[in-house]
Amino acid sequence: MPAIASGAPTHLARAWLWLGVMALIGSGLLAVLLVLSRTPGIQDVFPLKDLFRAALVVHVDLSVAVWFMAFAAVIWSAVGSASLTWLGWIGFGLAALGTALMTVSPFFPGAEPMLNNYIPVLKQPLFFTSIWIFAAGLSLTVLRALVTTWPQRPLAEPLLLGAFLGAVAALLALGAFYISWAQVPWVEGMIYYEVLFWGGGHALQFQHALLMVVAWLWIAEQLGRRLRVSARALSVLFLVAALPLLAVPAIYLLVPVGSLPHMELFAKLMLWGHPYMGPLILLGALSLWRLRGMPTNPDSPARSALLASFILFALGGVLGYLIEGVNVVIPAHYHGSTVGVTLAFMGLAYVLLPKLGFDHATGRMAVWQPHVYGAGQLLHVLGLAWSGGYGVQRKVAGADQLLTTLPQKIGMGMMGLGGLIAVIGGLMFVLVCLKAMSRHSGR
Repeated sequence: MPAIASGAPTHLARAWLWLGVMALIGSGLLAVLLVLSRTPGIQDVFPLKDLFRAALVVHVDLSVAVWFMAFAAVIWSAVGSASLTWLGWIGFGLAALGTALMTVSPFFPGAEPMLNNYIPVLKQPLFFTSIWIFAAGLSLTVLRALVTTWPQRPLAEPLLLGAFLGAVAALLALGAFYISWAQVPWVEGMIYYEVLFWGGGHALQFQHALLMVVAWLWIAEQLGRRLRVSARALSVLFLVAALPLLAVPAIYLLVPVGSLPHMELFAKLMLWGHPYMGPLILLGALSLWRLRGMPTNPDSPARSALLASFILFALGGVLGYLIEGVNVVIPAHYHGSTVGVTLAFMGLAYVLLPKLGFDHATGRMAVWQPHVYGAGQLLHVLGLAWSGGYGVQRKVAGADQLLTTLPQKIGMGMMGLGGLIAVIGGLMFVLVCLKAMSRHSGR
């Protein structure tokens, strides 16, 4: 289990955790509007269609881009050395400033939403400013992570190696974003932003998956259920899982950026590359099996989050191979996968709170939170998958959904109910964290 050094690593990890929790608060508030705008019956009472797209952009960016990257920085800061502290604080400051500007940007004039994949944008100077500032902060953070998490004994420190490989994936993703911005020819409309974030967005998937497994194994070890797998074997599996990342620079070097082959090759990288994670996913399943029958203890919320994370991530992976056409099976797939990562990070947050000098996540709310959030998201994903099978299109709201049949209405009703339950579960996580983080030992 990685040891967390006192001083700068602890303080930086705390700061990034605060930023991640604040991003979830903003994302959760916007999620209420998103769910209501697509729920049959409610969508006709509250005319939220015009607000749907702008809220969706910021909701996705806060809940995926900011939350995931902030918690990745929590991991990198916690397991890394105290080197380059000044660089870490500059990176955090820029990321926090970019997040604040992003959050308020919809309230300024000219916020035209572009619902492209991975990092949707608002065509507005303030939003673009926030993205650039946030990216600059992340770039400095990732560079520091590459230095501070470099494992001196790569085959003997598998979790540290996993964190380092996550930083490598982040570096490749940021590099892909910058190269695409410099080389993709400008065209009016959403297609430009779709192409701009396509390559880097696929690379980020590997970062999230690698760090999710780091979280799984860290939680399992914290619960006293260490896998009977040698450190060397586990390290090799992390290297195998990261091997497809070699294709990212190759694609950028071999085909024109933004061309159809460029787009197709990254789609194939997702299809053929993620199965390399298979052995690590099986280890996650083995970790869950070893937790069966474990008595209740203060770490029970982390155990529940680990179980929910595995179920949602596995469901999202299966749905990814069932996508046909442009319908809500697509968001069902990525909601399952991204929520699987989110639940893993929530569980690891419960483990890290006392290690960072905060109070333990205790109480009935902490125990129930992973169950509520996981069950809500499961219902949400199943509702979307059901509706997609009946042709409900994605990225539309209100009457534009054209819910004409009973199965379509049932599916989207499941989606709405599950979404509202998940919002409650997300709010519970924030409240549990705020309660624990308000009482700390001053480590």
